[in-house]
Amino acid sequence: MESVRIGVIGGSGLYRMEEFTDRVEYDLETPFGKPSAPIVAGSLRGQRVAFVPRHGIGHRLTPSEVPYQANIFALKMLGVTHVISVSACGSLQEALAPGHMVIPDQLFDMTKGRRRTFFGDGLVAHVSVAEPFSPALSALLYEAVRAAGGTAHRRGTFITIEGPRFSTKGESLVFRQWGMDIIGMTTSPEAFLAREAEMHYAVIGHVTDYDSWHENEEPVTVEMVIATMQHSLAIAQQSLAIAVERLAADFAAYTEDIIENALATAFITDRAAIPPEAITRLKPLIGKYFP
Repeated sequence: MESVRIGVIGGSGLYRMEEFTDRVEYDLETPFGKPSAPIVAGSLRGQRVAFVPRHGIGHRLTPSEVPYQANIFALKMLGVTHVISVSACGSLQEALAPGHMVIPDQLFDMTKGRRRTFFGDGLVAHVSVAEPFSPALSALLYEAVRAAGGTAHRRGTFITIEGPRFSTKGESLVFRQWGMDIIGMTTSPEAFLAREAEMHYAVIGHVTDYDSWHENEEPVTVEMVIATMQHSLAIAQQSLAIAVERLAADFAAYTEDIIENALATAFITDRAAIPPEAITRLKPLIGKYFP
């Protein structure tokens, strides 16, 4: 199995581009089951990239059914160090219009029933996620969207709801009062798991609608989301290609020690009490701490 440093999580339309060549599929099994679909590795701008279709082929998984642990773990097995997430989202602010791209710097988790950690079953770790997205990688994505001709916004708080339904108007208005900027259904727990895996993770939030709060806009529908995404797909693809090219040219510039060593001070379980099978199960994540 090859080693790949850049991972991309998003819709299958992202890697249906002419520049993405020499594709190989990896049907991986992780301690947390199989990923959403076989991971597709290929060449983009001279760099090997691993794609995960978040909702499976044909978009068959609800946001709550996405195997987030398996997706991140599988990327770690391939050697991925930097993860770019492309996610459809609703806007909670007038200035963030449909068709714009938002690179958030904060995350608010409103999900309810998802596994948010790789740890447990005898090994406890408390990882810091005060800054849930990689600042360096986020800055790169912002510049890549601008270079691709898109309208980009550098900061914002991304609230994740359980779904699969869209928000009520009352919920949407409350989220605005809380100071949220964009809303989606998948960034939590994906970002938290990436941090536990000591991966640099950032998001391109692709604004498709005004959620349900806007008085002068129709409430969000699937048709609306798909239409806006299709209209901006070329910009999203180009942004991704530019980001990969720049990242591959200088990985060190987008690598932060605090993320690469996020687990260094996170373990709290007495080492003598940790079951050997827990260490074996999580070897790709914790091997450097438990040689």
